Amino acid sequence: MDEYPGTLLEFEDRFATDALCRDYLCRLRWPDGYRCGRCGHDQAWRMSAGLFKCKSCGYRGSVTAGTIFQDTHVALRVWFRAIWWVMSQKNGASALGLQQALGIGSYRTAWAMLHKLRRAMVRPGRDLLSGRVEVDETFVGGEEEGARGRQTFRKALVVVAAEEDGPGIGRIRLQRVADATAASLIPFVIESVVSGSVVHTDGWSGYLDLEATGYGHERTPLRGKGTAAATELLPRIHLVASLLKRWLLGTHQGAVSNDYLDYYLDEFTFRFNRRTSRRRGMLVYRLLQGAVATGPSPYQAMVGRAGDRFD
Repeated sequence: MDEYPGTLLEFEDRFATDALCRDYLCRLRWPDGYRCGRCGHDQAWRMSAGLFKCKSCGYRGSVTAGTIFQDTHVALRVWFRAIWWVMSQKNGASALGLQQALGIGSYRTAWAMLHKLRRAMVRPGRDLLSGRVEVDETFVGGEEEGARGRQTFRKALVVVAAEEDGPGIGRIRLQRVADATAASLIPFVIESVVSGSVVHTDGWSGYLDLEATGYGHERTPLRGKGTAAATELLPRIHLVASLLKRWLLGTHQGAVSNDYLDYYLDEFTFRFNRRTSRRRGMLVYRLLQGAVATGPSPYQAMVGRAGDRFD
């Protein structure tokens, strides 16, 4: 059987019930057969309501335990349809759009579902960028009076890495950082780019230690050359930054607070790195893989200090 459905009709047939959705999650989570979440034993009795009872230690668990679906009050078939719908939106998905498309009872539920899915878009152990990679920072947020250079009072500083793919762009990585010091920028490069790759930056001092950490470092100082020169010398970074800001403004009306920005960056990265995919079913498959590999995110943990503000 194919790993994923190719059309909406195939999708509707394959995932018509919660039981069918649960069986599919079992194959994704345990491709080599069931493993007990407590003792690791590979034999279990299958019980009602999708529960498994380990034949070794007696532990009862479900395929959704330890995933983004844990403790959900939303039917799995609705979750699956939400994932198909999210992957069908070329320019990203909003909570209001999801609520209206699936008839979800409350905006809060739709918002929580989307944020859980965004957490699943970062695949554990994903391959690092390699080859020649441009790295630079950009600000996300409106204009700030009195801020100069890399200074900001309210805007978020986002560091961007983009692989060079001939004249085009390969894969990207994005991360919000506290500031533009080496203490923030160097760890991002280490976590995003394979050691030994050539990293191309401007002349900013925050990148001076790259060679000492095992990277080739190409510096292009931009002092006095103006914005046009920066765009020309690091063109991939500036295109990605422009597309990111346009996406945040167009899909989310610019109403993304810094409290949740990291997860929107993950969604943008997921979509950008799969922008050439013609198979929607593959995108659904990849997101479901991430969903069973990502731990639960209780609502209160997601809103955190942001209280009940939805962005």
